[in-house]
Amino acid sequence: MHRTHRITVIGGGFAGLTAAITAAEAGAEVTVHEAHHTLGGRARTAEGPYRTNEGPHALYRGGPHWTWLRERNLVGPLAGLPAREAARFRLRHRGRLRRTPPLAMLRLLRVDAARAPVGTDFLTWATGIAGEEAARAAAHYCAVALFHHDPGSLSAAFVQERLRRATRLPPEAQYPVGGWGALIDRMAARAWNLGVRVETLSRVDTLPTDTPVVVATSLESARRLLGDPALTWPSGRTVLVDLALRTRRGDAFVVSDLDAPGWLERFTAQDPSLAPAGEQLIQGQIPIAPHESRADGVRRAGELLDLGFEGWRERVTWRREAVANGRTGAVDPPGSSWRDRPAVDRGDGVYLAGDRTAAPGVLSEVSFNSALTAVSLALGRRELDLKQTGG
Repeated sequence: MHRTHRITVIGGGFAGLTAAITAAEAGAEVTVHEAHHTLGGRARTAEGPYRTNEGPHALYRGGPHWTWLRERNLVGPLAGLPAREAARFRLRHRGRLRRTPPLAMLRLLRVDAARAPVGTDFLTWATGIAGEEAARAAAHYCAVALFHHDPGSLSAAFVQERLRRATRLPPEAQYPVGGWGALIDRMAARAWNLGVRVETLSRVDTLPTDTPVVVATSLESARRLLGDPALTWPSGRTVLVDLALRTRRGDAFVVSDLDAPGWLERFTAQDPSLAPAGEQLIQGQIPIAPHESRADGVRRAGELLDLGFEGWRERVTWRREAVANGRTGAVDPPGSSWRDRPAVDRGDGVYLAGDRTAAPGVLSEVSFNSALTAVSLALGRRELDLKQTGG
């Protein structure tokens, strides 16, 4: 393949590999620098026997990255959810488990519901439609897609988009067998076959000046590397609780908290390979406020476990807890949208990719869209479009 450009990608996570593959397909000579000894970033999956991820590992089928991955045969085998497990979806409301959301909350899910405004907070807007209790329940349910301790305080348009995506039927969430790590392995292989040079344990402290650079790191790392204090944007803060339990019939598949933001999911319900036989792997995502501690999140996770997993304390075979700061994607305050986040084009041949950049989408879709935009700008949009379409 005739290569007319060189591009440097800093960061070998989902955004970095997307950028590297896209640039290489367009004919560029690409080098990826990854500070860790393995690729993946937050998309890494731990080695067995408990194959945990640094956060959720579902792909949203309706997103743009879904088509891109499928076209390149990168999605791989998907873990389907048995019907009996789907029936074990539970909601905590008023301190009790229930199978259905409050009736008033359904008003916010109607297809013909009014488009929420950008400049108003979600709680205010939704209360006017469904009442305050239902509005809070809907906001808290969105913890699965935005990981914020007070979703009702965010832009109504921002939260509404995530509410609709998270409640769509049939569900958009798809689960790669083996977790995100399996997907990353396929992307890495694709990059290697395209001639991408990958250097692990390669920490970059100074930007190269002889090639365009795509900085596909966390926003905090990008701020330090670029020396740009303007690279900030709000994000969520959660307590991750991973634990393995001895299997028991009747356990919930999901416990979604409508009384406060929080979510538990039994990932072995759809992919038993994530834990040894006879055990099930559960992850809790509990958003916490800036003044709250890990213990606060762990306590709330325990309350959900008490409701959905009878006798869970006596069944624990493995457990891990961690606080995730600023690693859950951008959240947009009232009056702002994705267009107001840090721009992809930083000038002087430097481009930003990641989940807190000025790109549309939900969760990893933001990383994907920003990576494509970064490469498009770095190579020249016309050339990239022609290459991608075979022109």
